Amino acid sequence: MDSDKKTSAAEAQLGLIWENEITPYSATYGDYYFSGNDGSDECRHVFIDGNNLEERLREAKSFTIAELGFGTGLNFLETWRFWQSIRKPGQAMNFTSFERHPLDCASIRRGLGQWPELKQHRDIMLEYWSKRDSGSQTWQIDEQTSLRVIIGEAAFGVNSWAKHADAWYLDGFSPSKNPQMWSEVLMQSVFNHTTQGGTFATYTSAGWVRRNLGSAGFAVRRVPGHGKKRHMTIGSK
Repeated sequence: MDSDKKTSAAEAQLGLIWENEITPYSATYGDYYFSGNDGSDECRHVFIDGNNLEERLREAKSFTIAELGFGTGLNFLETWRFWQSIRKPGQAMNFTSFERHPLDCASIRRGLGQWPELKQHRDIMLEYWSKRDSGSQTWQIDEQTSLRVIIGEAAFGVNSWAKHADAWYLDGFSPSKNPQMWSEVLMQSVFNHTTQGGTFATYTSAGWVRRNLGSAGFAVRRVPGHGKKRHMTIGSK
């Protein structure tokens, strides 16, 4: 019950609104949780293809993905589903996400309801999510996949994280609405917690975000975006 109250408080802070009854929107941050053009396709284009995960996951014995902004868990679910389609016995994928305002199960289920192909994966994830407490959690989702969600400010969470990511999903609310998630300090922490040769991908192409990523040490490139977005940004260490 305490966890439910904290989650409800978090959603009040977000000012959660449902557009057309299915698409979550944060009035506080003035942004949607995923693309109106199809968040599932956006995940594939921006994060899976942007980090060249098909080739890299096929070759890796163990691979770590980190994400800024768990939201509804859409990116994790799409990545998990993709991972299951290409993995071989003995391989492992570890997915860590940093989230300040965790949604409750009902909101996650509602937000993901427009993708029936994700129902089985969503329900498995929510079995674990329903039992979480107010702190950070780690779950072995299947024999080759782990999920860790670190609750709190991203800057503190990433800086305190003991791991390094092979690939980053930078998926916070819009830089113009939530600049703290794209700050020079946080981008430096992302770089510091990236393996040599590791990558990042993000939907945004804002000039100051690209400069922060470049100043941190990444080689940064602007490439074609998803849907109506002309550009997005990728990079490597």
